[in-house]
Amino acid sequence: MRIFLIGFMGCGKTTVGKRLSSKLGLKFLDLDQFVEEKYGKTVTEQFSELGEQGFRERERDAVVEVSTMMDDVLVSTGGGAPCFYNNMDVMRENGITIYLKMTPNALASRLKGARKNRPLLQGKTYEELVDYIALTLNNREPFYDRARIVVSALSIDVDGLVNRVYHIVK
Repeated sequence: MRIFLIGFMGCGKTTVGKRLSSKLGLKFLDLDQFVEEKYGKTVTEQFSELGEQGFRERERDAVVEVSTMMDDVLVSTGGGAPCFYNNMDVMRENGITIYLKMTPNALASRLKGARKNRPLLQGKTYEELVDYIALTLNNREPFYDRARIVVSALSIDVDGLVNRVYHIVK
């Protein structure tokens, strides 16, 4: 079994993914961490050195590798991963895709303290953050909405969300 958690940064993919993978008996893999380990540099460093396109090419290669060479894994993707190249097609063809859906305001509330650590959010005021999320989410949702399963992640009850997704995929 292969499961891909997708959604905007801050929606809970890693937190939910770790708990859900444990409950399902699957290995957990954070795609950004996988790319960092493979190239020996953080996502931020890769964005800085290669630009977004260079990073997205590496991310695409990682999606293909994980989708075709790993079994019994739950993958927490980066927020943009489903939206570039044919990544969403690859994930849909090789596993179960689950979109953890949230509103721009809820995402901004979660991300306001993480602006320094997220390359695409650096230097933004809170208002700019909300506007950026709304615009970016609007552009990404056509990809996210192609997920086999769409689940609201607005609840702060992580265990409840994990249980809901568990019963859907089990």
